[in-house]
Amino acid sequence: MTEPREQKPAESDTESVRQAFAAAARKAGIGQVAPGEVPTAGSLLKAVGGVRGLIEAILPGLGFLVTYTFTGDVVASVLAPVAVSAVFVIVRLVQKTPATQALAGLAGVGISAVLALMTGRAEDNFVPGLIINVVSVLVLLVSIAVRWPLIGVIVGLLANDSHWRQDANKRRVLYIATWLWVGLFSARLLVQAPLYFSSNTEWLAATKLLMGVPLYAGMLWVTWMLVRWAYSPPASSTADDTA
Repeated sequence: MTEPREQKPAESDTESVRQAFAAAARKAGIGQVAPGEVPTAGSLLKAVGGVRGLIEAILPGLGFLVTYTFTGDVVASVLAPVAVSAVFVIVRLVQKTPATQALAGLAGVGISAVLALMTGRAEDNFVPGLIINVVSVLVLLVSIAVRWPLIGVIVGLLANDSHWRQDANKRRVLYIATWLWVGLFSARLLVQAPLYFSSNTEWLAATKLLMGVPLYAGMLWVTWMLVRWAYSPPASSTADDTA
């Protein structure tokens, strides 16, 4: 009778890291997607907070777009998202469900509304979003420049993997993932900044909606696929284990 083969410590560590990250990813709603598969609507929906999270993310901006398109009034346009976000907070409080996301949304549209009301320019409602994109690009680029790509840092913390930089394969994939997020925020700036400076408010509002949640969900899935591939055991090891 042959004794069961003991798993090597390195393999055990890799497996525990992979499982830890998988558990964290499942909580984000995209963990059920296998490498190479097309993400389902359900998995991406969970990644952006479910139906409620999707509504809370899109409806305030849509309220601004519709109100400004039909009225052209700055006050009504910037107060519409505030009113919608306030309703979301109240509903969550009444239902005694976590209101953190709704409160963050209300704070964001509130700051945007105050800025637009102070200047009297509807397009200034989008300045905070543009600033967030600029800061995101800068932070990501700095993390790459100092050789600590931000996606790698986040994955390392989630997976409790402090040695990812010593693994050439993981390091390469996490650099790629970080560059992809640089591309996402840069694309938003390249499209939205000219619209802001040309005071094309309707198109600015529309492109922010289109380049918001949909692109975020897609990039989140691509990142998960890359990281899951990097943390998967080599095919040769799998073949040896099944032999």
